Amino acid sequence: MNRDDDVRLLEHEVCYQGYFRLDRYRLQHRLFDGDWGPEIRREVLERGHAAAVLPYDAERDEVVLIEQFRAGAYARGDQPWQIEIVAGIIGAGETPAEVARREALEEAGCTLGQRWEAVASYYMSPGAVTEFMDVYCADTTAAGLGGIHGLESEGEDIRVHVLGFGTALDWLAAGRIHNSPAIIALQWLRLNRERLRREWRD
Repeated sequence: MNRDDDVRLLEHEVCYQGYFRLDRYRLQHRLFDGDWGPEIRREVLERGHAAAVLPYDAERDEVVLIEQFRAGAYARGDQPWQIEIVAGIIGAGETPAEVARREALEEAGCTLGQRWEAVASYYMSPGAVTEFMDVYCADTTAAGLGGIHGLESEGEDIRVHVLGFGTALDWLAAGRIHNSPAIIALQWLRLNRERLRREWRD
């Protein structure tokens, strides 16, 4: 189906503008049988698009993860300090890779090298959120990394974890990681780790 030919936008309004923006849409879309469906109304969270990166030290077989407070997890009643990979919102004129490199330095004190691989590009929650995520794996030197990082101006208080890859998988299996970019990136590295260790250690 075609986005422009098979969707009728009846109304679009901005309901709220704060840290994020909430939009309301009234629309119809064509059904799979060719007819038009009924009018539907949906609220959509507009929060920008993002990039994330899993820094990986192929020589030491270590990954760099971060831990920080997340309001969404708190609001759900879960443990609000979440284990994640480095990520950030893409600003005007920025590429996803530029954002990933900048955020790695800000959030983890981590300098990324020149060897990068695209892991996945996907919608975080397309039923209600516009956010589209580009995830990478990039080489780094993990020795000496750790501590607390983040920008005070953004209210960030971020703890850095440097883990052997086996330990990271143990955390994943134990349910300590609930963040989709981190889960996807670690599973991708599980499939590609031996190849990266051959290529990136050369």
